[in-house]
Amino acid sequence: MKNIRNFCIIAHIDHGKSTLADRLLEFTGSVTDREKKEQLLDSMDLERERGITIKSHAIQMDYTYKGEQYVLNLIDTPGHVDFSYEVSRSIAACEGALLVVDAAQSIQAQTISNLYLALENDLEIIPVLNKVDLPSANPEEVTDDIVDLLGCNADEVIPASAKTGIGIEEILSAIIERIPAPKGNPDEALQALVFDSVYNPFRGVETYFRVINGEIKKGQKIKFVATDKDYYADEVGTLKLSQVVKKSVKAGDVGYLITGIKDAREVKVGDTITDADNPTKNPIGGFEDVKPMVFAGIYPVDTDEFEELRSSMEKLQLNDASLVFAPESSAALGFGFRCGFLGMLHMEIIQERLEREFNMTVITTVPNVSYHAFTRKNPETPIIVNNPSDLPDPSSIDHVEEPYIKATIITKADFVGNVMSLCIEKRGVITNQTYLTTERVELNFDMPLAEIVFDFYDRLKTVSKGYASFDYTPLGMRPSKLVRVDILLNAQPVDALSALLHADNAVTIGKKICSKLKELIPRQQFDIPIQAAIGAKIISRETTKALRKDVTAKCYGGDISRKRKLLEKQKKGKKRMRQVGNVEVPQEAFMAVLKLND
Repeated sequence: MKNIRNFCIIAHIDHGKSTLADRLLEFTGSVTDREKKEQLLDSMDLERERGITIKSHAIQMDYTYKGEQYVLNLIDTPGHVDFSYEVSRSIAACEGALLVVDAAQSIQAQTISNLYLALENDLEIIPVLNKVDLPSANPEEVTDDIVDLLGCNADEVIPASAKTGIGIEEILSAIIERIPAPKGNPDEALQALVFDSVYNPFRGVETYFRVINGEIKKGQKIKFVATDKDYYADEVGTLKLSQVVKKSVKAGDVGYLITGIKDAREVKVGDTITDADNPTKNPIGGFEDVKPMVFAGIYPVDTDEFEELRSSMEKLQLNDASLVFAPESSAALGFGFRCGFLGMLHMEIIQERLEREFNMTVITTVPNVSYHAFTRKNPETPIIVNNPSDLPDPSSIDHVEEPYIKATIITKADFVGNVMSLCIEKRGVITNQTYLTTERVELNFDMPLAEIVFDFYDRLKTVSKGYASFDYTPLGMRPSKLVRVDILLNAQPVDALSALLHADNAVTIGKKICSKLKELIPRQQFDIPIQAAIGAKIISRETTKALRKDVTAKCYGGDISRKRKLLEKQKKGKKRMRQVGNVEVPQEAFMAVLKLND
């Protein structure tokens, strides 16, 4: 065990995490020349295109240092805020972390939030200053920032360039010298932490784990503590670039397990694996079910494709257990699903994967979050409102609670005013403001999650000219003054367009939605009133004017009463049409509500 090192790499998006992992694999000889490619650990096409890590990966490297053979387990983590729970479990499986900071961009919001996660788990931090070869790099200044943040010495910061390979050897020797060997007792009852799982269509779910105590053997009867189910370990082994089958994986090591489980929901990240006959007395703490934060309806464009969409979603769920969905129907869109996502990026990825991997064209409704409504009859038990139409009658509601988050924004000092006014407009309350350096400020806000779901991130990038980084953690539910705004087209409510809004903003947003819809709804043979209403009270109205045929064209000269007679006849026809006519809502109209400020 003394020659095993388990470590992860934490960094903000685009600070060179995946490239550094590629270089480490190359330097330790874990990949052959034939297998080399950029972003080696990112297996999905989407990850390669966007240059982000969506699923974390683990890989084992062998390295000889001062004549001794060491085993290095790199547990890669996704850098994006939506996947922070996965990051926290990956960090819990390590003893040390490489903190990678871009020498041109300095410290960003996610660097700090992931660093705090690592410090909570008592990891040994090795600071790495990446991209020192760039002309825009500012190594001395950024080194000082890192020293201020960590309280380490300047000579502990390793200057490196993952692209050119500078400093890779120093990083490897620092991993071996500074990161402690795993502690654990190979003779105790089996206790292993699940930090990830991958779905293999041929073999079922592959579980990635780190053994804390004991050992896991092939053929052993094991038990997952959270789901309380028993399985047999059909195959265990360690993770090189391809899997290496072993007879057993001992304490301190990282490996994979195949038990023939076909449903990804049975393997939960953060769960404890133990021996079925001799279970461990103390399961690993920190396990929680992943909670979806953002909800949206996904409907097939063609209603006949509902069953196809269902099977596509089920297959996708096998691959991504954090996707939650339930069937629902809408008067405007037919049958579809109400889906829960970890955040906006997660929602985009799911949408894109549905289109790419399953050729499904779908309509996505306006995303919203989950609220708790308390009625006067039963003020103790909340009614969970995932969809605005689930909100009980306003007269029976005692109060409504909505989820809040703690937002951390790091930006240049020049943009503090712009960022603050944006956050205050989004009902944020500033809780803290720290100058990290004379140029860079960290702002903390308590904000409602619902305000971030729409266009917050895009607008933050705009007001800060791209110089703001954003990260958030959930704070729980808080009471709020919310009302449901319904949109009526030709006096018919369109349930897919209704939204839960704060009472102070409801009228302005209702007006904006109406004027936006007026531009997008095609003109018919009759006037279409577009109204926004709170309960029975109409707060805004726009009218899409009718297309008119000139019925008086054939009357030239003659008495005015002949023209009037034709116009009256036309008016009656229009009135009848309006009673029976129904309005088609184009897909752009559903998405336009998201871009109200454009």
